Amino acid sequence: MRRIIKRLISREEGAVTVDWVVLSAAVVGLLGVGYGMMRTAATDLADTTEAYMGSTRPDDF
Repeated sequence: MRRIIKRLISREEGAVTVDWVVLSAAVVGLLGVGYGMMRTAATDLADTTEAYMGSTRPDDF
């Protein structure tokens, strides 16, 4: 049993997998935050544009 545990500890393939999982989770998290920020900014821009277009008359152009 000790031989199996020592062999598992000495192998590094699992560590690389854990690194990739953590890196992928960080990227997905950052993309989620970025999407939320962009969605809010796009909605604000659309609301501002709608308010401006609604407040002007066709003769103003």
